[in-house]
Amino acid sequence: MPLIHDKRVSETSPVTSALRSFFSHFDPLLLVPMLVLLAFGIVFVYGTGQQVGGVHAEVFWKRQIIWVSIGLCLWLFFSFFHYKYLGPASILLYAVALLLLGLVLVKGIGVVRFGARRWLDIAGVSVQPAEIAKLAVILLVSWLLSLKRFPVNNWKTLLLLFVLLAPCAFLILKQPNLSMMLTLCTCAFAIVFCAGFKWRYLLIGLIVISICAPVGYGMLRPYHRDRIRVFLNPDLDPLNKGWNQRQSEMAVGSGRLTGKGFMQGTQSTLGYLPQTVSNSDFIFPVIAEETGFVGASFLLLMYVLLLIAIFRTALNAPDEFGRYLCVGVGTVFAMHSIVNIGMSIRLMPVTGQPLPLVSYGGTFMLASLSYLGIVQSVYVRRNRNIEE
Repeated sequence: MPLIHDKRVSETSPVTSALRSFFSHFDPLLLVPMLVLLAFGIVFVYGTGQQVGGVHAEVFWKRQIIWVSIGLCLWLFFSFFHYKYLGPASILLYAVALLLLGLVLVKGIGVVRFGARRWLDIAGVSVQPAEIAKLAVILLVSWLLSLKRFPVNNWKTLLLLFVLLAPCAFLILKQPNLSMMLTLCTCAFAIVFCAGFKWRYLLIGLIVISICAPVGYGMLRPYHRDRIRVFLNPDLDPLNKGWNQRQSEMAVGSGRLTGKGFMQGTQSTLGYLPQTVSNSDFIFPVIAEETGFVGASFLLLMYVLLLIAIFRTALNAPDEFGRYLCVGVGTVFAMHSIVNIGMSIRLMPVTGQPLPLVSYGGTFMLASLSYLGIVQSVYVRRNRNIEE
């Protein structure tokens, strides 16, 4: 007697197939750290607001949830959007970024905070055009160097890249935002290096930079030089320019092994680490104080896994454009996380570098999740035909 063939057993339902196809789109090595870091950010932005108290402080974590929600939508969009179309689109994005950077410097249009003019107020929302410019430069440089008519070691190509990079770098420096300008240049250089930049040219460039360094130091603004001096000599101005970094060190050290407990960190609770920085540039000391060495190490592990996922995708990218994009994105996350944590434990001078996916902020959050969406787009096409 023949066996009865049950289609319900042998065939996968369309819904199951669709769900399997949907979730196979994502790289778990990237997705898990990303979600964990976003959760860290929401929880501790909430904690810093509650510690200080007041409606104005409490509203930050609610805004953070909104930014994360919008950012996840962007991440999902770019994950399914084919990254190859971002190359030509980067020309328009670059032009828009230059326009916005120019508007920032116009008195009455650009918003001034803490002595810097870095934001635009658009429909009641603060936008930082420098983040848009950074994304535009990564896309444009990656796309140009992926084209065969722009060999990286050709002087015309290098001149073109300089002409494209210089206006953005200059306008960002005029805000002033030295750390953002250096991050922008570092990302562009990382892509150039990945494209096969010759070592002898690299050595020549390093020699030139070393020779020009003293001149560059003299051209820094006074508060930039003060930060460097305070970094080298912590006792130079402990109650003013060195205050935040000193309180940050105390917060990290006092967390010990397991921390003081959520919302029990005294440096932030008592206002020694000001609320204006405790939820943004100095959120890592808050996390380290409340969760200790264990929590801080876990946070670092998430960043390590995230970077491994990004650079692994770069190695497996189906074309040069995808590879260069991932290298640029990986450089952004590496620079921000290393510099932010480094300044919190006095390994680096204080700069305005937020901690990716954790620090409070809108434009950088949206840009960061867009970056990771682009990496996902490269990841899902790693085994597919380039002409797809």
